[in-house]
Amino acid sequence: MRTLALILIIIGGLNWLLVGLFQFDLVGAIFGGTYTTLARTVYVIVGIAALYALTLIPLVSRRGEHEHVEA
Repeated sequence: MRTLALILIIIGGLNWLLVGLFQFDLVGAIFGGTYTTLARTVYVIVGIAALYALTLIPLVSRRGEHEHVEA
């Protein structure tokens, strides 16, 4: 689940990079437009993955603290 969330967040981030740099929405282009049901579904799934990733912050923080103590 974590890996899938990470992949979806990367896809979303790359899409936003393209929008920011080139005003090109790759997800919208693939699925027939920004406001099509398929494109909106992808946006929602990516957003849910980002919400799930918020729950991983404490895990990452603990790992970082643990590694810092051992170093």
